[in-house]
Amino acid sequence: LNNHIRTHTGEKPFKCEFCDTRFNRKPLLNDHIRMHTGEKPYKCEICEERFHQKRILQKHMRSHTGEKPFTCELCAAKFTTNGALQLHIKKHTGESNFHCVFCSAKFFVIYDLNRHLRIHTGEKPFKC
Repeated sequence: LNNHIRTHTGEKPFKCEFCDTRFNRKPLLNDHIRMHTGEKPYKCEICEERFHQKRILQKHMRSHTGEKPFTCELCAAKFTTNGALQLHIKKHTGESNFHCVFCSAKFFVIYDLNRHLRIHTGEKPFKC
């Protein structure tokens, strides 16, 4: 019950000793600390890649199984992650978070905006 109450109060009593990030639940802190220590206790039984969080292993397993549990309600397209689904939905709604300051171009992901900006700036970050 205390954990649930903290979601409403915003209280985060568990602090990371490495970077001072705070968490409302001890297991979240423990997952976070493994990023600093490099501990990766969760192993993929197929390719033996290791992960510091169980949920990341579960997400990774979809790369082997092909499972796509997230479905667009507008067109039935399927995705491996909720984030990919949310990005896809923005294409239906026309909502774009990234806008070119030089022209009216709009983009759904920042990578595409940054690539587009080179048209205006003339930047050529890659060499032959």
